[in-house]
Amino acid sequence: MFLHLDPLFKPYGKSISFNAFTFNGGEPHIKILEKDLGNEITITHRINSFNDLGLLLIATDAVRRMGVKVVKTFIPYFPAARQDRVMVKGEALSVKVYADIINDQKYDEVIIFDPHSEVAPALLNNVKIIDNHQFVKNCIDQIKEEVVLIAPDGGALKKIYKLSAFLGGIEVVECSKKRDVKTGKLSGFRVYEEDLKGKQCVIVDDICDGGGTFLGLAEALKEKNAGKLSLVVSHGIFSKGFEILTEVFDTVFTTNSIKKIEASGVYQLNVE
Repeated sequence: MFLHLDPLFKPYGKSISFNAFTFNGGEPHIKILEKDLGNEITITHRINSFNDLGLLLIATDAVRRMGVKVVKTFIPYFPAARQDRVMVKGEALSVKVYADIINDQKYDEVIIFDPHSEVAPALLNNVKIIDNHQFVKNCIDQIKEEVVLIAPDGGALKKIYKLSAFLGGIEVVECSKKRDVKTGKLSGFRVYEEDLKGKQCVIVDDICDGGGTFLGLAEALKEKNAGKLSLVVSHGIFSKGFEILTEVFDTVFTTNSIKKIEASGVYQLNVE
């Protein structure tokens, strides 16, 4: 059986019935309405705040109090996955804080989609990773043209070469950038290819927040004779909106791992 805490995110079909609300003091609450949940249940939720996490935790407690023995959870975008190292003194290792809380629940399986790095999976117990391979394939199938894959930085290389192998050996073009660890400012975008000869370029990455990386990279790609540009990101935060991206990219693809998106030029696929 499945308990989908977000009514707009139902990856496995019908959810069991429940009521959820937030008390005036800010605390989330849940009441399971069905009498018999059986022996196993998978709880799904998109965690975009500590209250979202709180709802997952109290839902876990509720189903266990109803006698469910096997409890799994599907968290498509693992929170704080980018905060996977301490860059300057005074910062928290945020991903470990979230992982410790999840581990304390002793889930039989924790399913996450396309984590930012190997750190989150290493910290989680009983983790199952859904990679981005099928998602990217579905996006490329919609493009319907021969493409090259663009690795936005050195951190993406290992993942993108595995993706290329899955896709039958699609050409990979490596790129790099510089980031000031104190300010976060990006500079020095480089494309390690002299002439892209009008090829359609598909930038693949796990997260798009403000989009600065991809806008800077798009400019560098055009300087190297790139043709059409597409952006494929597993987790679309889009904190600065879509217009700035759709002006530069012919197509933008993402999933429903964080929120429902309705914007011209942005195509949203379900996590699967």
